Amino acid sequence: IMPYISAAIIFQLLATVVPALERLQKEGPAGYKKIQEYTRYATVLLCVIQAVVWMRIMMGSEGQLVYPEYSNSTMVFLMGVFGLTAGTMFLMWLGEQIDEYGIGNGISLLIMAGIVARMPSALMQLAQNADFTLGGLASSDKIGPHKLLFLVAAFVFVVAGAILITQGQRRIPIQQAKMTRGRRVYGGQRHYLPLRVNHGGVMPIIFASSLMIFPSMLFRYFNRLWPGNVTGMLSQAFEMGSFTYAVTEVALIFFFAYFWTTVQFRPKEMAEQLRDHGSFIPGLRPGRRTAEYLERVMERITYCGAAFLAVIAVIPMTINVALKIPFGISSFVGGTGLLIMISVALDLVQRIEANLVMRNYGGFLGGSTRIKGAYT
Repeated sequence: IMPYISAAIIFQLLATVVPALERLQKEGPAGYKKIQEYTRYATVLLCVIQAVVWMRIMMGSEGQLVYPEYSNSTMVFLMGVFGLTAGTMFLMWLGEQIDEYGIGNGISLLIMAGIVARMPSALMQLAQNADFTLGGLASSDKIGPHKLLFLVAAFVFVVAGAILITQGQRRIPIQQAKMTRGRRVYGGQRHYLPLRVNHGGVMPIIFASSLMIFPSMLFRYFNRLWPGNVTGMLSQAFEMGSFTYAVTEVALIFFFAYFWTTVQFRPKEMAEQLRDHGSFIPGLRPGRRTAEYLERVMERITYCGAAFLAVIAVIPMTINVALKIPFGISSFVGGTGLLIMISVALDLVQRIEANLVMRNYGGFLGGSTRIKGAYT
């Protein structure tokens, strides 16, 4: 599904610099459908390119991934490219069907399903590497009691932090102007404008993770074509778990967090809507000053959200290097997988709650119970 996400990133970036795409974005559902059509075409192109590179790498693996008698087969190569492309197209179609007929974001749900499907193997790997005897305390290869306690503590910290950062809000006080009609006074109520701390949700970390696939894949492919010190060094530098990989991923997370907030959050429109409805932020003049204040507040809280996402992203690599715990286990203690599962699950529960309330049913938990912390 990563080629589809990469294509979506490309068109989100192009929409900020290409006037034609920017106009399409403002046309509503019709423009959205047109951009989706362009995204599908770009997905096919990216998928074919990625499939070609992967098949070249696998067929050049000296019998480790492909039988030696098929390593030079054009038919096997074409079948592999076609199979990978067709699989991505099916997942893209399935995600769009979930968007249209289901509840929640289809692509995010598919990513979450893939992550959950890897959990049994991670638990099996944990059981195989665990050693709760005194020998496990001294062994660097086994997961002893001290490492297990650290994993549990890190898991609790990440889950609590992910829920807090996903549900966290900065509430801006809003005052409604008073209106006098005859002897009656209307308005004057005080309410709040909620600004999400992590406005981009899981999209920045998904975008960063999807883009980080390409440098490692390309440099590995170039190293097979032209073996040398430079290509080998670049291939190792961008392997998952390396320092260069971590720094680049953190930089991409910050970039996409601010980029996604810039695309989705429009302070000028919010300031105009507040002015049109007779509301204002105490101490600020409606209009430009209000828009500047909202933009400044969002920039600050976006930095906090992006910093937390960056910490979550590097936790598995840090645990893997420092404690010698296999990456398959550490990735479920922190990292993008756990954050995506928590964020998508919270979003799904809130959407179900909103749909049940809208249809005059009780809450998701039955009766009139509402889910605490779910803003609908």
